[in-house]
Amino acid sequence: MIDYRNTSTTGPGRRRPVRILETMPDTQDAPRPGFDIRAVNQTVIAEYRATGGELVKTLPGSRLVLLTTTGRRTGREHTTPLGYVRDTATEDSASAGGNADGGGESDPGGNDGDSNGGGRIVVFASNMAAPRDPDWYRNLAANPKVVVELGTERHEAEALTATGTERERLYQALVAAMPGIQGHQEQVDREIPVVVLSLLR
Repeated sequence: MIDYRNTSTTGPGRRRPVRILETMPDTQDAPRPGFDIRAVNQTVIAEYRATGGELVKTLPGSRLVLLTTTGRRTGREHTTPLGYVRDTATEDSASAGGNADGGGESDPGGNDGDSNGGGRIVVFASNMAAPRDPDWYRNLAANPKVVVELGTERHEAEALTATGTERERLYQALVAAMPGIQGHQEQVDREIPVVVLSLLR
């Protein structure tokens, strides 16, 4: 089995690039032999930060966030690129007149409206259909205080695993945006965590 664990960079305080395959949930194929995950991770994270999230060279058209967690054993920062949807249903229900995101639906698209702070970002802890949860999920389960980079904005956030009817609603929104996610869930016995990242204003 290919090892998707975090890989280190040198120097104190450096962030660690991790699992670019988490950002491509529509594929269920393992990388070919010789595929350098570490190098791809570094390239994607660097391009994301240089362009404010507009990926042109590495994963054109992908809508990603960078999630930074704190290592549960090391206390070091780990950064993971992830596909996401933005949940607007809770935001709409909290306001009498709704908002411009419209309709109480989970919005799978773009960064529009995210730059003002607040809101809920939803990600899927697939680990490419591996039998265990990814390290980034186990990190935030131990310490839910995380950092989310969304386009040009950097937010502190609090992570929470969705359960029950909320998980089902958000899971369906994720599948609508990234259909390959459903195949990942069907391949494993574990219930893949759906994680809500509540951005702090």
